[in-house]
Parts: sequence; C-alpha cells; structure tokens
Amino acid sequence: MNRLFILVISLLLTPSGWSQQALSLTDAVSKGLQNNRAMVNANYDIQIARERQWETIATGLPQISASGAYNKDLEQRTSIVPGAYFGGSPGEYFPVQFGTEQSIDAAARLDQLIFDGSYLVGLQASTVFLKISRQNKVKSELEVKRLVTDAYVNVLLTEERKRILEKNLKNLEGTLTDIRKVYLQGLVEVEQVEQLEITSSSIQSALDYISRMIPITHQMLNMTLGRNLTDKIVLADTLMGLCVQSETSNELVDWDIAKNIDYQIAQNNLRSSELLLKLERFRALPSISAFITSGYDAYNDDFTFTEKSQQWYGRSAIGLSLRLPIFTSGAGQSRTDQAKLNVAKAKTQLEQVEEEILLQKASAHNQFTLALEEFLRSQESLEIAYRIERKNEIKYTEGVTGSFELRQAQLQLYDLQNQHLNAMRDIINSKTELDILYHPSTEISKK
Repeated sequence: MNRLFILVISLLLTPSGWSQQALSLTDAVSKGLQNNRAMVNANYDIQIARERQWETIATGLPQISASGAYNKDLEQRTSIVPGAYFGGSPGEYFPVQFGTEQSIDAAARLDQLIFDGSYLVGLQASTVFLKISRQNKVKSELEVKRLVTDAYVNVLLTEERKRILEKNLKNLEGTLTDIRKVYLQGLVEVEQVEQLEITSSSIQSALDYISRMIPITHQMLNMTLGRNLTDKIVLADTLMGLCVQSETSNELVDWDIAKNIDYQIAQNNLRSSELLLKLERFRALPSISAFITSGYDAYNDDFTFTEKSQQWYGRSAIGLSLRLPIFTSGAGQSRTDQAKLNVAKAKTQLEQVEEEILLQKASAHNQFTLALEEFLRSQESLEIAYRIERKNEIKYTEGVTGSFELRQAQLQLYDLQNQHLNAMRDIINSKTELDILYHPSTEISKK
C-alpha cells in the first residue's frame, strides 16, 4: 500500500510532456521540423498550392449554373405599332402594351471549355507553383535546422561558460583567502591582494551576466522548437561531444549543384517566367467553348405561378462560343515584351545563383578547415595555460612569485577558455553549414 501511494505521488509530481526529457541535437532538429512555425506555414503553402492547382484544373471541367428571375412591372412598357396592322391609315400609329404584368423565368446552363491556350499554360504553371512551394518547404527545413542548431549550441555554450566562471571564481576565492592570511602576517603588499580582488570582481560580473543569459537562451531554443517559451528543457548532448561528431568533413565526390535547393528554386523561377511568356503568346489564340441551356418561362397578370393551372413554356439551346482578340491597342505586345524581359532576368539570376553556390561551397569548406584547426590549436593551448596557471598558483602560495605573475597567468587562462569555447561553437556551426550545403533535394526542376 505504501509503495502504491509513493508511486501515485511520484507520477503526480512528475512534469508531463517531453519537456523534461533529455533532448539531443538530432531530436531537437526533428521536433523543430515538426513544430516550428515556419514549417507549419510551409505546409500551409503546399496545401494552398494544391488547392490552386485544382482550381486551375476545374476551370476546364464542365461548369453548371442555374438562374432565375421574377419580374413585376410597375408600369408596362408601351410600344408603337403602325396603324396599318389594325386597318388604320398609312402613317398612323397606335400605342400597344405587350406581355403580362408579371413573369418568371428559370434556366440551367452547362458550359464546357473546348480549347483555350491560356488554360493549358495555366495547368503547367500550377504544377510549377506547387513544385516551388515544396522547394520552399525544403528551404525552410534547412533554415530551421540552422536555427535549432545555433540555439541548441548557444544553450550549451552559455551553460559551459557559467560552469567555467564558477570554477574560476571558486579557485580564485581560495587563493584570495590564502593571500589575505599572508597579508595579515605582513608578508605581502596590499596591492597584491587588491589585484586579485579586481580579478575576482571581474569574474563575478561576467558570471552574473551569463546567469541572466541562460534563461534567455532556453527561451530562444523553445521558440525554434515551436514550444512555449517557459517550458523546461534538459539537453542530452555536450559541446565536446558535438565537436567530436563535427571533426569529419563531408566533402562529396558526386556532389551535383542541380540537387542544391537554391539552384532548383532559381530553375523553377526561370521556368515560371517562361510559362508567363508562353501565356501572353497564347492569349492571341482563339478560345472555344460549348454550352447547353434549358429553361422555363411563365407569364400572368396575377401571381398564379404556384398554381397547377399556370402555363409554363419550355426553351432550350445548344451552341458554340468563339472569342478571338483582334486589336488591343498594343497592350498585348507590351505584356509579351515584359514577359521576355522577365525571362532574361530569370536567366541572369540563375547564373548568379550558380556562382554564389560554388563560392559558398569553397567558403564553407575553408571555414570548416579553419574552425577545425582553431579548435585543435585552442585545445592544446588551453591545456598549456592550465599547467601554467597551476604552477604560478603554487609558486604564489609559496612566495616564489608575485600576484602580478599569477594574475597574468589567470587572465591568459580565462582568455584561452573563451577562445576554446568560441572554437567549439565555430566548428559545430561550420559543420552545420556544410551539411546544409550538401543536403540533396529531391525536388529537381524538370521542364
């Protein structure tokens, strides 16, 4: 019974949801791709593109409409009829009122498009638009991966800075306690104590700042994951672990620029411009449609249309409709010229994007190489700085060296610690940029 009670209480006290689970970077990216608001909107855009595609298709399918009208003349229209119709004299006219005071007509119409060049182009354009929407989703996925990785690393980086500062402050306070005792014995000058106090105050100030930044970095990570800003979060990965994973480059021998998402988007923008030019040219072609219409009419001076005795007159028709633009005062040619210029512009943009991607590729590999070299170099330098600082601390407590030398060794250590953390961040980010660059997109543009 006691065990059951304890189990129930523990379940009640355990926070619900995945917010309390240790979250790896891979899991964070996965959750960001599911819940990030940019991804939600990207999925909406794809749905909109699909609906727009069907809207275009539907315009070429049978269209059925119905109409109805009720009319009551407040004053019937009068027509003039030659008197000869009624045995009158030539040149004589009689006023006559035709029809009834009230009438009703109801009709249904079926329209079917037979040929319209702009419709065919519209079908192609809607397909391209859907493909662009899917490519934009891939682009959003890559951007979310970059944002999540950056936010995740910032949390780790901030927490690691806090841990290092706390350790440095603790060590320094121990040294400061010892030197104060030595000072009370009159063996050192007060300036030596004050120098260490200044260093301690500087570290405390940095620690206070970092402590205030930690919740902000957590909120930024929550935002990229599409979660509430106040959700608790525990990270499973470490900076060093991510660095070890990032130490290998992913130079791909079979890398194809055609699989790059930015290149594909530029290709489809060109394709879209070409279709718009094609559309303007097809506007000069005739459009043909067929129709069938059927309806009933009823007439009476009184409102008797609901009675069985009311007479209804049927009508129906079948026909073809032809529309051919002949003269538009140069507006059509102007639209065509604009479309040609947009095609030329899109070709130039495609060439520019290709050059930018190749430059990005070279820059990304260079940045990764530099980041890796700096990471390894800072790691070695940091180990040396730790040994130097420890030796100076021992010498200082033994009275072999002064506070100035110790303070210089400490400042050197603190500076290298920051450099090492920055190097860890840079190698992770540069590896992420490589992964994004080499991310193969299956949304390949096809003409």
